[in-house]
Amino acid sequence: MNLDYPIQFDGRGRTAATTDDKHIRDMIEQVLFTMPGERVNRPTFGSGLLQLVFAPNSDALAAATQLSVQASLQQWLGDLIQVQSVQVENIESKLLVTVQYSIRRTQQSQVAQFKRAV
Repeated sequence: MNLDYPIQFDGRGRTAATTDDKHIRDMIEQVLFTMPGERVNRPTFGSGLLQLVFAPNSDALAAATQLSVQASLQQWLGDLIQVQSVQVENIESKLLVTVQYSIRRTQQSQVAQFKRAV
């Protein structure tokens, strides 16, 4: 059973479940927006992406961020997905991340966008 993220209850009062595709998207979101050191039992989990909202915008920062996010996704979800591309945009106080990936089990390509305002 794949738990929905964020954790919530369904109409029967049980923990909500989700499909495999949505569960993988939820796991990508967790990797992207978890800060390293935030999880006690996995101190290296996450990508540190939220720190970039306050960093000065530049092409070098965008390139380094793309590599960092792609490496984090490959490290933590490499057995489930093949990352094809990552695009990171810092627009004022919003962070927009576009991840193109394929699910290894089905070879189905997906594109997911994540945005977070701080």
